[in-house]
Amino acid sequence: MTELLYMEDSYLKEFDAKVIKITDNGLVLDKTTFYPQGGGQPTDTGKIVKDGKEFEVEKVKKVEGDIVHFLKGDEWKQTIKEGDSVKGIINWNRRYLLMRMHTAAHVISTIFNKRAGALITGNQLDLEKSRIDFNLEEFDKEKILAYVGEANRLMQEGQEVTISYLPRDEALNDPELVKLAKALPPAVKELRIVKIGNIDRQCDGGTHVKNTSEVGKVEILSMDNKGKNNRRVYYVLK
Repeated sequence: MTELLYMEDSYLKEFDAKVIKITDNGLVLDKTTFYPQGGGQPTDTGKIVKDGKEFEVEKVKKVEGDIVHFLKGDEWKQTIKEGDSVKGIINWNRRYLLMRMHTAAHVISTIFNKRAGALITGNQLDLEKSRIDFNLEEFDKEKILAYVGEANRLMQEGQEVTISYLPRDEALNDPELVKLAKALPPAVKELRIVKIGNIDRQCDGGTHVKNTSEVGKVEILSMDNKGKNNRRVYYVLK
C-alpha cells in the first residue's frame, strides 16, 4: 500500500520514497504526495528524480489498487529499478490552483444546498474553469449569482480548513456525513473529514487550502440548463 502524504499535508511539494513496483508505464511508490485522478479532481503532474536524472510524471492513477505514477517515454526504464530510492516533486502551481478550486467547490455546493436544497449530481475541477452540476428545480440565474455571492463573502472571512478522521460507524450516525459515508466501500473503516470553518463538513479525500482567504473570488462563467432539474455552473477564480 502507498502512504498518501497529501491526505495529511496538501502543501507538501517534495518527498523521498522507495520504488515498490514497476509497471509497463510507471512506478508504484511506498509513499507519495501526487494526487491520483479521481472524484472530479484531476491528477497531479511533476517529476521523479533518480541520481540527478529527472523523469516527467504525466499522470497518476489508481490501477487495480495501486497508485501508479505514469512516466513520459521509456528512458526511465534504464535508470529506475524496483527497490530504488527516488525523489518526487509535484507541479506546485497546478496543485495549488486545484486546491483553491476544490475548496471553492465545497463552499459553493454547501450554499446551494442550504438555500435551495440542491445536491451535487456531478463535478469536474480544472485549471482554467471548473464545473458543478446540481439537481436544482428552478433555473433562476439571479438566485444562482446570489448564492455564489454569499459563498464569496463567507470565504473572504478567512475560515480555517481542518482535516480530521472519524470511524466509519460514527460517520454513519452523523446527519452531515451519513450519505457520503454510505457511498464509500465497506473496507474503508476510517473516514477523512474536511471541515471548512462553520461553512461545511464532509467526507473527502482530496486536497484543500488551509484557509478560505486563499481561494480568491469565484466568478461565474456560464449557467446551463441541462434538462429536468439539472443545472450546470462553470466558474473561475480571480
